[in-house]
Parts: sequence; C-alpha cells; structure tokens
Amino acid sequence: MTIAAGLPGDVEIRILSTPDELTGVNGVLQEVWGTPVPLAPLEFLIAIAHTGGYVSGAFVDDTMVGASVGMLARHRGAAALHSHVTGLAAEMRGTGLGRAIKLHQRAWAIDHDLRWITWTFDPLVRRNAWFNIAVLGATIDEYLPSFYGTMNDAINAGDESDRLLAAWDVGTELRPLAVDGTTGARDVELVGTPEDVVALRRTDPDAALAWRVRTREALTTALDAGRVIIGFTREGDYVIGSAP
Repeated sequence: MTIAAGLPGDVEIRILSTPDELTGVNGVLQEVWGTPVPLAPLEFLIAIAHTGGYVSGAFVDDTMVGASVGMLARHRGAAALHSHVTGLAAEMRGTGLGRAIKLHQRAWAIDHDLRWITWTFDPLVRRNAWFNIAVLGATIDEYLPSFYGTMNDAINAGDESDRLLAAWDVGTELRPLAVDGTTGARDVELVGTPEDVVALRRTDPDAALAWRVRTREALTTALDAGRVIIGFTREGDYVIGSAP
C-alpha cells in the first residue's frame, strides 16, 4: 500500500487481488482508451494476480482513478516486471499520479527481487516520451513496428501501432529533476515528433501517417546502427547519441 503525497486529496495506491477488487480496473482503462472492449478481461487479471504479477489501483476515497497491470517477464537475462497497461482517469492527468504509480511499481519490483521494469509506448506521443526518458530515466532498447497490429480504440484508431520498448533499471538512483539529454552531448541527432499526434489522427490522418513513417525510419536506422536514444527535449525531439 502506498499513499501518494502531494496529489489532490489522499490518493491510495494498492495491490488488487480479488475478483471484486479487480472488476473496477477495466472501467478505468476502457474510459481512458475510449473502447467498449475490455483491455484486460477479468479472467486475465485474476490469472495475473494469482501467478504473482502486478495489478494495482489508485483510489480517491473509494473511487478508482487509476489502474496498472504488469506481468512477470525477463529482460537482458534478468527477472523483470513488464508493465502492460496503465491508465489514469481524465481528472487525474497532470497531477503526478502517473509518476506515483511508476514509483509504486518500482518499490514492488524491488520487493520481489526484480531487476527491470519494461513497458512500451507510442514513439509519437510527446508527453509519454518526455516522462519515460527525461523524467524517469528509462532507456530505449527496441523499436517495435506495428507491435499490436490493428487497434480500434479512440486513441489509436487509424494509425499503425508502432511502439518503443522502455527499460527501467530499478537498481539505479531516482532522478530528482528531468534531464533532456542535451547537456554536454556532442554529435547528436534530433528526431522530431508532432505536437499532438492523437489530435492529428482525427484532423489530418495523412499527416499523422507521414510522421509515423518518418519517425520510424529515423529511429530504426539509428538503433540498428548501434546508436542510443540518450534523451528527449521539451520541444519534442528524441536526442540520438553515438554508439557506446
């Protein structure tokens, strides 16, 4: 159990395990993704919880305002938690709850002797790239084209489901401040992203697809050449460094 200080009201983040507790998870996730189809069916959540995986809910009083689901995995040959999906109710975005859930995952992973937390995210969503790379300090290990195939939810519909694989070493120190990766860096390449790809999918899907193709080509070319994504700027650019 974790009480997330500094958030509106008292937000409690706790591990869920019983069917009654787990039932509310899909309500949060379906609202976030705008889909009538459960993102994580109850049977799947019960299996994850029963086999030692991670399912948590964030609550204000008795109302669930966030949920996160992860499964035991392996990464770079070590035990890991793969965070499959995390969602926050609209009124909780920008409050710090997303970071609080990630810190809850980190503490849980350490308690369970896991080395890594991994997750995927859309390379074109600036706020997620900034949070994952600049704020948390996760590394980017792989570009995954069309990872989920065709998706029909309100956020992803009409676009290809490319993802970046983020990896967070829970043994490293937490960052006190965001670091965009440009300070002291030399010979870097910047790869841009659209200001708001979710809105762009609705207003100009051809432009959104052009961004997808351009960014996919730039990032896969860099990673295939052994170069490293070392940061993400507030202006929305990936910072590509030289091969280590």
